[in-house]
Amino acid sequence: MVWLHGGGYTMGSSTESPSYDGENLAHRGDVVMVSVNHRVGVWGCLNLAAYGDQYALSGNISMLDIVTSLKWVRDNITRFGGDPNRVTIFGQSGGGGKVGLLMGMPPAKGLFHRAIIQSGSFPGAATMEASSIMAEKLLKKLNLDASQVEKIHDVPVEQLASASENLGPMPMSSSGIIDFRHSALLLGWAPVAGNASMPEQPFVSKAPDISADVPLIVGGTLNEFVNGIDQPDCFKMTEEELKAKVRKAWPDKSDAIVQAYRNNLPGANNFQLWSVIAASSGRAMVLQEARFKSEQKAAPAFCFRFDWQMPALDGRPLALHGGDLAFVFDNTARFENMTGNGPRARALAARMSEAWIHFARTGNPNHPGIPRWKPFDPSTNGTMVFDDECAFREHMDDECQKLTSD
Repeated sequence: MVWLHGGGYTMGSSTESPSYDGENLAHRGDVVMVSVNHRVGVWGCLNLAAYGDQYALSGNISMLDIVTSLKWVRDNITRFGGDPNRVTIFGQSGGGGKVGLLMGMPPAKGLFHRAIIQSGSFPGAATMEASSIMAEKLLKKLNLDASQVEKIHDVPVEQLASASENLGPMPMSSSGIIDFRHSALLLGWAPVAGNASMPEQPFVSKAPDISADVPLIVGGTLNEFVNGIDQPDCFKMTEEELKAKVRKAWPDKSDAIVQAYRNNLPGANNFQLWSVIAASSGRAMVLQEARFKSEQKAAPAFCFRFDWQMPALDGRPLALHGGDLAFVFDNTARFENMTGNGPRARALAARMSEAWIHFARTGNPNHPGIPRWKPFDPSTNGTMVFDDECAFREHMDDECQKLTSD
């Protein structure tokens, strides 16, 4: 199982969080855990293809670093007790985005056999045009013209880091919430589609053909990026405050949206409801990737949502972005400041980590500890909900998604 860390495409490392230490997962499932680092940001995604053939693949150095790591796994993992014919790539947030991109990269074909995307359903990569504009902006900040491109190799690390900041927009909607539908195209430094290493945009209009035989788990968390960790009074949000926030994003149908989500989550307070509404584009992209994969009628897709509410800070973290990691890795003790590491947390971690292990071993996440997890069917949107009581639910948020899809 090869882990790809998050941090968008600009930051992060394989060891930055105790939640994805691989020891417990390896012990629980007799799997070989591999975590890899790779160049990110300007060092991994600077597309200088317009300045010479030697830079043709420069925009995807980050992804090609991962490909090199997967080749190392193929050639060496048997020495560690691993099986080079059963390699699972999995990642969360930006790491999940990298999994999706690898599924569309010819150099990565055959180097992995299952894939898991957690809160990383970012459709596609940067375009050649957008990444070229980023490169032009960077060269201008460094006072280099086209004839001086080679001098970029001599720019000190600190100077290059400083010059690379704030060159691209962030994927925020007018309401201030992150829009998963366009995030990969607006993140700034990001891998690029349109060269030999990634000829097409993965998961923009269809699932990549070259990975049609690779089973996929794809999902996210209920609340994603909107939580109350730093908002001690967030649960005091009024009905009018909720409606005002929704009205800013969807002015013509705010009342219908609030009512639909309230019907869907009758026990949620106003802030909790707002957070789920704000995460709706993330859920939409999960469903889109699952649908594209299922439409290939080759390897199955399995869809999930992590709903378990963190007990810390009186529950204000909610089921936040990345909250599923401690459970996937069976690390609720290492992350007990958020999970509490009580019996409920440990029980869910056992069920969730076993599903990931079974999927890595067989391509099917089902095991005796969870209800039957059916492959995704676009006609029912079937989703495994991970919570104190795990449940496979169909049509669970169809009406909500219909209202917030634009």
